[in-house]
Amino acid sequence: MMTKPSLPQGTRDFQPETLRKRSYIINTIKNQFELYGFAPLETPAMENIETLLGKYGDEGDKLIFKILNNGLDHPSKRESSGRAFQNILAGKNEKEITSRALRYDLTIPFARFVATNHQQLPMPFRRYQVQPVWRADRPQKGRYREFYQCDADIAGTTSLLADAELALLYRDVFRALNLQVSIRINNRKILAALSAMAAKNGATSNVITVIDKLDKIGIQAVKQELLENGIDEKTVIAIDSYLSISGNNRNKLDALKMFFREDNTGIEGIIEIEKILQLVTDEGTFVMDPTLARGLDYYTGTIYEVQAQGVKIGSIGGGGRYDDLTGLFGVKGIPGVGISFGIDRIYDVMEELKLFPDSLAVSTQVLFFNLGDDESRYAFGIMNECRKQGIAAELFYDKVKLDKQFKYADKKRIPFVAIIGSKEMESGECKIKELSTGEEVTIKTNQLYEFLNK
Repeated sequence: MMTKPSLPQGTRDFQPETLRKRSYIINTIKNQFELYGFAPLETPAMENIETLLGKYGDEGDKLIFKILNNGLDHPSKRESSGRAFQNILAGKNEKEITSRALRYDLTIPFARFVATNHQQLPMPFRRYQVQPVWRADRPQKGRYREFYQCDADIAGTTSLLADAELALLYRDVFRALNLQVSIRINNRKILAALSAMAAKNGATSNVITVIDKLDKIGIQAVKQELLENGIDEKTVIAIDSYLSISGNNRNKLDALKMFFREDNTGIEGIIEIEKILQLVTDEGTFVMDPTLARGLDYYTGTIYEVQAQGVKIGSIGGGGRYDDLTGLFGVKGIPGVGISFGIDRIYDVMEELKLFPDSLAVSTQVLFFNLGDDESRYAFGIMNECRKQGIAAELFYDKVKLDKQFKYADKKRIPFVAIIGSKEMESGECKIKELSTGEEVTIKTNQLYEFLNK
């Protein structure tokens, strides 16, 4: 029995119109990357599993797509994939079952690349990368199992100028996309100080991981989970006070200075945020947010998260500083800071807010109708000349009723059709019809290119 074709859950096909819009987003971002002096980089879709595990926290590790070993990975046994799967149930050593995984993000592969090639790279090394990543997540609106990330990272500097520059890069990209956003900023040193305070008072797990759930589960559920993690009620009240800090950026920073007045680590994080906000100077776009946690374990300083205004969806970008990420691969002393753009979520937001230019729906500018063998050969030459002039053009392949050719042009949103019959061939003319208005003109063939270019 023939199987009905379907897609794996959490994946999608992209039709031409969708791809044009996605390319518009990606090219807009790439243009800003190049303007800021970043160089392109690509890494393999799969990594050795030890490269990825333990880098994203317990929750992240659960979402890594592992690749089942096949017979080629065990030449002595020639074990089939089916046999390898059976051995999972038999309790076989996991290393013998899977030794590779699909990349979870672009940051860890970048760190692996820098650790491997740092002696040949110009430091600081600025790279951007646009490739798909995979996560074994539950599919929902704005969340997919296969999706593109678009990253920019600076490796080899502790300067806060780099942190501020990436904040401005976020701003400039979304301005270029005509998308109103809020860029939230916090510092993991502040959260580390909060976590240390909780640890002194009975915490049995990472407080930052719990706080990172605030947007999803709400403050009451966060407080309950903190209590369940062994933190005494007095400390939970203090953490609630911290999470309730509000006002403008200056108000929040002043309140945080009071909260952490006896904690050097917390104060250090606050001062770093102050320096960044002094450089970016855009109060309306950049928001200091004490509740921002970003649960990934490798962040050590500045953290960012971008939220679109006017639509309910998760973050459309995020990142932060990681002062010893390459240390995970045995190379110490290479700090870095990076940001990521969620291409798929940005697409969903722009689609919902109708922010894509109408011109993206148009690929072919003019369709030459096929009125017969002689006419189509004649039109074929003119079509090729159009292309030489930079005008996207097509010739309908078959001689069929004009109604069918009109329908084809309409379905592809081709704005003009060109009709050249035997009469037009003799007179050196061409009939041009604009489909949106129905207006039809007859012009000399040698004026066609100038007409369409207008």
